[in-house]
Amino acid sequence: MAEPSLRTLFVDDEPLAIDRMMRLCEALPTIQPIGAATNGTMAHELITKMEPDLVFLDISMPGLDGMSLARTLASASTARPMIIFVTAHDAFAVEAFDLPATDYLLKPVAPERLARAVERACGTVRQSKTELPAQSQWAEEFWVPHRSELIRIAAADIERIDAERDYMRLWVGTRSFLLHQTIATLEARLDPEKFIRLHRSVIVRRNLVRGFQRDRSGSWCAEMADGKLVRVGRTYLPAARAMAGRTTGLPS
Repeated sequence: MAEPSLRTLFVDDEPLAIDRMMRLCEALPTIQPIGAATNGTMAHELITKMEPDLVFLDISMPGLDGMSLARTLASASTARPMIIFVTAHDAFAVEAFDLPATDYLLKPVAPERLARAVERACGTVRQSKTELPAQSQWAEEFWVPHRSELIRIAAADIERIDAERDYMRLWVGTRSFLLHQTIATLEARLDPEKFIRLHRSVIVRRNLVRGFQRDRSGSWCAEMADGKLVRVGRTYLPAARAMAGRTTGLPS
């Protein structure tokens, strides 16, 4: 399948930032620049008129900022462009992907990171040309800050989630990543057929639970595939019991 040509609009209140993004995109043959806007109101008018495939959108702008514009576009009944946010701040990442956004780039944008974001947009176009299954209501991926960029973590790769105050630590093998989100919000986004909350501060992947046993203090624990024990909170005993089956000795 031939690579798609993405009709692209650049939006930033700093003209120099637009020029830099355009120069970076010169090395990417799939990007076809069609215009630029220096504020959200102008961008909205151009998007309505020109119907771009992709918008590089700054977030912090006077008047109609990038996040507000993205929300407006998300609620529109007309065709919506893919959005790649370009910003100096990572604080908006969770809200950005709830809109949703195709990607989220941190300034100054590195050429290799830009190339990955554009390839992701191209992949979305390729998928749209094939018959897709109904979209799941559950989150399939999370984007988390890591060093100077945001990286994608597939929900299917997460083995355990530990709450650490206002952050969630997502474990993928021996690596872990911090996500600024409450455990209740994160639990609501995860497929309950694949994840189970066993404690007020712990969520685990169901297929990694080997069984349940009592520890030396008499508390019930889940034995994980790696041999570690996760204590089951009293509030979550019914869920553990339902998972193990009615014949288990777990109390109701």
